[in-house]
Amino acid sequence: IVQFVVEKDGKLTDIKILRDLGFGTGKEAIRVLNSSPKWKPGIQNGRPVRVLYNLPISIVTGG
Repeated sequence: IVQFVVEKDGKLTDIKILRDLGFGTGKEAIRVLNSSPKWKPGIQNGRPVRVLYNLPISIVTGG
């Protein structure tokens, strides 16, 4: 599970791994989120607001 904040401008900040499977998966999740395009911020009363997300990530390994 990864936690992060989507800022008013769509940038991701405060990215944290809440549950790491090990084997570099947490670092890779952070890398992918840091390289992702801007997200859409929350909207409250017609204005953009910061939103805290807890995002479960599924990892499929080939083997």
